[in-house]
Amino acid sequence: MLQEGSTQLLCLTAGSGVPLFVRGGSRQLPFSVIGSLNGVHMFGGGQGALLSSCETEDGGRVVWRVFQDSVMLIAVCCRGHGGSCSSRMMQMRLQRLLENVWSCMVLVLGQDELLNVRNVERLKKELRSCFGLIDQLIEERQEGIMGNLTHCADSLLPSNPSPLQEAVDGFAEAADSEFGCLIVHGRIVTATEKWWRLAPAEIVLLSALVRSLSASGSTSCDYPVFLPQGSPTVAHRLLRFQLLPRADMCVLCGPTPPLHRAEAELLSRFWLPLVDTLRDCLDVGERCFPGSVPLRPDVLALLLINRETRRSVSCVQSSSYALPKARRWELLKLFYIFTVSHYFPQEEGSEESDQKDGAADFLLGFSHQPQQCYLVTDECKSYGLQTPQHQLYLLVLPSVPTYALRTIATQTLSEIHAATKF
Repeated sequence: MLQEGSTQLLCLTAGSGVPLFVRGGSRQLPFSVIGSLNGVHMFGGGQGALLSSCETEDGGRVVWRVFQDSVMLIAVCCRGHGGSCSSRMMQMRLQRLLENVWSCMVLVLGQDELLNVRNVERLKKELRSCFGLIDQLIEERQEGIMGNLTHCADSLLPSNPSPLQEAVDGFAEAADSEFGCLIVHGRIVTATEKWWRLAPAEIVLLSALVRSLSASGSTSCDYPVFLPQGSPTVAHRLLRFQLLPRADMCVLCGPTPPLHRAEAELLSRFWLPLVDTLRDCLDVGERCFPGSVPLRPDVLALLLINRETRRSVSCVQSSSYALPKARRWELLKLFYIFTVSHYFPQEEGSEESDQKDGAADFLLGFSHQPQQCYLVTDECKSYGLQTPQHQLYLLVLPSVPTYALRTIATQTLSEIHAATKF
């Protein structure tokens, strides 16, 4: 019933099974199918069995998750999403999607609105304000944004970060806030210390929300948000200001300052002297690295995670190799999912217990914790490298000798770290 490779998300009340919304997919699943998916989960619960996922006859997958005994989310994915995505990999991807969607609903509406449902029709209307962000999570619209999967902050490394850091710290302090962040091309350039202390999933979702608000075309906005882990019941104000197209300054604050005062008094004070620095930062673009960082020409794409700071950078290199840019991003995501579902631990454990147990059971077959792995396909060769501080996921040309993958990965990691201290 779904187009091949598409994902559809269903949201229902956990107790009565009343549908709240359906997102994704070119055609909505019939009500009878939605009722059956809810009914089989309820039947399992009545028999003392927790139904968390199943595989369909054609290789698709259905994943269920109940949050706070209030809301049930169901993800339905047809075979073909990502092409070679295995059953375990698809399950991990969908489980992370459900976690993100629940956190998105809390971020926009607050936990109380979702736990104390007094009027279902009113809740349906309020949930519409989440649709833009939820659709972004389902469709993974922006290439190069990996935080939805990794729960690491997608970052961009400027060539001259010091003045930008000083401006962010000063702007946040002048706005009576300890939480400030500069986002360029949808990625975090620099932020205050307290911003980095937010839960990784909160940083990822706030960045996604800023991308959504920026795409609306407004130059500034005052948006109430709840922090899913830090403050799920008390709202904060998210002030967002467009410094240049695709460059935004954000702060989380209380009742003060008014948006118009911050816009009139603080923007020019802190950011007008740094217009050229911001333009240089924009010029880094989706490569995410300054030009001083050398990358080998046989590297097609890479994802580098700093395990200590919970930040990541990713890029796709231009080359004459006939593999489209979009496909390279998809292969990079698939290799990350493959690696963390088989060999490397996720940096932030999923709350889904059967996912953790499944990975743990798989790793029991090893006498050690794997530190490196590789995968050879017709399209490219992939290599994963794990150190105490980093995880590196690398796609290279298929013509590169397999025995050279380890050397290329270790050299790439060493050169990036030496040039950026990331």
